[in-house]
Amino acid sequence: MLRALVLLLLLLNGLFFSWTQGWLDAVIGIKARSQHEPWRLNQQLHPERVVLLEPQAAAALQTRACLESAVLNSEAALTEAQTALQSAGFSATDWQTQTLEHAGVWAVASIRLPTKDFLARKEETYKKLKISYEFLNGMPEEIPTLILSRHDSEKAAAAALNALSQRALKGLRVLQLQAPAKHYKLLLPQINGLQQAKLNTLKGGALSAGFKACPVQPAAASASAPASAAGSTPASVTASAPRKP
Repeated sequence: MLRALVLLLLLLNGLFFSWTQGWLDAVIGIKARSQHEPWRLNQQLHPERVVLLEPQAAAALQTRACLESAVLNSEAALTEAQTALQSAGFSATDWQTQTLEHAGVWAVASIRLPTKDFLARKEETYKKLKISYEFLNGMPEEIPTLILSRHDSEKAAAAALNALSQRALKGLRVLQLQAPAKHYKLLLPQINGLQQAKLNTLKGGALSAGFKACPVQPAAASASAPASAAGSTPASVTASAPRKP
């Protein structure tokens, strides 16, 4: 009986020693060294990336701001700007892409009026009929031309032209002043002070104009804004998920 007890104690001591050395971790599921520093050090991921921050840098991490880029006029410029942000250490979740859709502009216009005489007669006719007009600008090959009305679709311009034709007005046409277009902005809604410093290092290319604070728009602004005139160019803004270059 005594011999059996001694053998049992020796066995238990052997098992305990094996456990303290970590030899039985995989067997019993209880790690003997889980509370020791060597174990914790072995579990660290990229310890070389741990950096102690100065108080000023730590405070900068607590600040938050909303910034937006200048208007980007093409998808190529958008891709270039996104690539620049990624190169500076920003992730695709740090920004949002806003799409600004600008409708085209069409006008009911006179034909090109090559002589001062011709121009004067047209002006006199429109004044007698109380039809307002303006001079065309920005299209040298079409000057001088008189613009009678502006519209946000070719169909609307054609309808206006037809209505004027019913009044026996001749020498009119539908003229496209601006093609429909898409522009973009990059919105960074919640960036800290350190990230703002990174933005200041981005120079040249699509982001050469830098970033500015996001405009504050009252909630009721859209509801109280007056309806735009028929000659205005409507633009819609849509926010989309970040797109990878």
